[in-house]
Amino acid sequence: QVQLQESGPGLVKPSQTLSLTCTVSGGSITTNYYYWSWIRQPPGKGLEWMGAIAYSGNTYYSPSLKSRTSISRDTSKNQFTLQLNSVTPEDTAVYYCARVSAGPYLYEYDCWGQGTQVTVSS
Repeated sequence: QVQLQESGPGLVKPSQTLSLTCTVSGGSITTNYYYWSWIRQPPGKGLEWMGAIAYSGNTYYSPSLKSRTSISRDTSKNQFTLQLNSVTPEDTAVYYCARVSAGPYLYEYDCWGQGTQVTVSS
């Protein structure tokens, strides 16, 4: 079965870059037709979609975060990464990676990582 695991520093200083890695096991990140997404949840708030990288390598970003966000992948390691630069305390959240299964009529977030807490503080 497919499993996703987030990893990276749990504490980042303001103005620095947040960098997280999602390691995928049990399936390839290049398999049609999956999209690999980053979602975050600040304390006391709802889920916020940040962006995704497709099986093809194409990337997609939330308009509100596009200027600060970069998603990439390493197919040899079956990993995809999130970089969020110029962070502030408002970026403190639980960060999730998730798989999106896409078909001709619908899509589904069918696999989630457990989430990782990232705190932005000096």
